[in-house]
Amino acid sequence: MALFFDQEWFDAKLKEAGRTRDDVAAALRLSRGQVDEIWKDQRELAPQEVGVIAALLGATPAETANKAGVSTPVPAPPKSGDAAIMAKLDEMDARLVRIERAVADLQSLILATRNG
Repeated sequence: MALFFDQEWFDAKLKEAGRTRDDVAAALRLSRGQVDEIWKDQRELAPQEVGVIAALLGATPAETANKAGVSTPVPAPPKSGDAAIMAKLDEMDARLVRIERAVADLQSLILATRNG
C-alpha cells in the first residue's frame, strides 16, 4: 500500500489510456485545480471517485485505491440482482415520499393565499 499518492503511476496509467488530468477532472466533475490537489496528495479521494478514476485508467478499484495513498477507501462493489433492484426501489420510494410532502406543502400554501 502506498503511503502517498503515487503520481508517477497515475500519470503513466493516464498516458497508457490516452487520457489527461483534464479528463480526470471532467469525469469527477472537479476543477483541474482540485485534481492537481489530488495529485499533490493534498486532497483525499472518496470511494466513488476511486471507482471513476479506476474505470478511466482501466485499473481495478483496489489497485487505484492502493496507489492513491494509505487512507483511500476502496469502493464497495456495485449491488446486483434482486438486492440492487430493492435498493433502487427503496431510494425511489423515499424520493416519492419527499415529493408528496412538498406537493402537500404547496397545496396548503396555495389554499392559505386564496383564503387570506
